[in-house]
Amino acid sequence: MPLDAQATSKIKSIIDNACADQTTNIPGTTIVVVDRDGEIFAHSTGTRGLGTKEPMTLDNIFWIASCTKMLAGIACMQLVEQGKLKLDDGEHTENILPELKSLKVLKPDRTFEEKKNLITLRMLLTHTAGFGYTFFNERLRDWTHPAGVDEFSGRIEDIISLPLLFQPGEGWEYGTGIDWAGMAVERPLGITNMSMFPDESMRSKLAYMHQRDPDGKLRIRDHLQRLPLVIDPNNESEVSSIFNSGGAGMFAQPQQYGKVLTMLLNGGACPKTGNRVLKQETIELMFSNSVEKFPNFSRQVIPAAKPDLTNRIEELYEVEGDPPQGWGLTFMLTNGGPTGRSKSTVQWAGLANLWWWADREHGVAGIVCTQILPFADSKVLDLWTDVETEIYKSIL
Repeated sequence: MPLDAQATSKIKSIIDNACADQTTNIPGTTIVVVDRDGEIFAHSTGTRGLGTKEPMTLDNIFWIASCTKMLAGIACMQLVEQGKLKLDDGEHTENILPELKSLKVLKPDRTFEEKKNLITLRMLLTHTAGFGYTFFNERLRDWTHPAGVDEFSGRIEDIISLPLLFQPGEGWEYGTGIDWAGMAVERPLGITNMSMFPDESMRSKLAYMHQRDPDGKLRIRDHLQRLPLVIDPNNESEVSSIFNSGGAGMFAQPQQYGKVLTMLLNGGACPKTGNRVLKQETIELMFSNSVEKFPNFSRQVIPAAKPDLTNRIEELYEVEGDPPQGWGLTFMLTNGGPTGRSKSTVQWAGLANLWWWADREHGVAGIVCTQILPFADSKVLDLWTDVETEIYKSIL
C-alpha cells in the first residue's frame, strides 16, 4: 500500500513543521512507516542536536531505550520455540535465574514480606512479576535512598538489587522484568556479549540527547545509557563488565527497526527473503492478552518519581469509552484509538520519546524517534498522533 505523492508530501510537512522551532518544539526526528512488503515512508528532519548545524538524516543512530524490549521478547520466544526457555514454568525460570529465589516484596510501610509465588518468563515479559522502575515508582525510589539506583548505569547491580513491589502475578507495574528476561536469554546460550555497544562509526552518527525544562525550552544533556558509548568496544574486558540491558540497552537506526516491524506484520517472516524469525503461532501468542485479569492496568497513574526522566502519566493510551486493554509478550494491546488504527493494534515506547505501533489488521506499522527527556513529551506525542492519523487517512 504505497503512499501517494500528496499523502507523502503532507506527512513530511507535518514532521518538518514540528521541528521548525528547535528550542521549544523538537530539534530533530526520524519517522519510518512500513507495510507488509517493507518500507513505505522514511523521513528525517531538523538537526542531530540542538545548536548543531548537522542535519538529522536517516543514517543517524538513536538510543531506543525500551523499544529494546520487543527485540528481547523476540529472542526469548525463539528460545521458547527451541525448548531452552519455558513460558509458564516458574521453577525452570528461577533455576536459570537463581537470584530470583531470594527476592522479597517491599510493602508500602517499607517492611518486607517473603515472596510466595514463583516468577515465570511470561510474568517477566508482561510486567506482572513485581518489578518496577525507580523513576516511575515513588516507593521504590525512596527505598533506594540515600545511595539511589540508576537503571541505566550499565551495572547489573542496579537491576538485581531492586525488590519486588507485589507478589508475582498479583499486579501490573512497568519495570525491569525484561532486563531479567534478557539474562535468561544469555545464560542458556552462554552469551557474554550482545550488540549493544556502538562502534566508532555508529557513535559518529549518534543523535544528541535533550532535556526539556519546566519552562518548555530544550537543552543538550548527557546520554542516559552512557557507559556503552565511552568504553572501547573492541576491548573484551571492558565490554564484558557492562550489563546487556534487554529492557533498554539497544542503539539503532530507525529503518532497521522498521524491518522488525515488517516481520511482525508478516507473522514472523521476512517478506524479502522468506526467512522465518518466529513461527506464526508464536506471533499470535505474543499478540494475545496475557493480563486479562488487569483490564484497567493502563489507567493506573504513573507518577513522575524522577521528573527529569518522566512526566506524570495519567493513562498509557486513551481510548474513547475506556475499553479493557491488554499486554502481550512485551508490548501493549491498545484496543483501538483515535487515529484510525484497528482494535488489534499493539504499541510501545522508549524513555527518550520514541514510539512504535504495529497494526496487523490494516497491515501498517511505524516508529517515531526523538532523543528528548522527560518521557511522555507532549510535543512528540502530538507529532506521533498527527502522523499516524494521516497514514490511516491515506491507506483506508
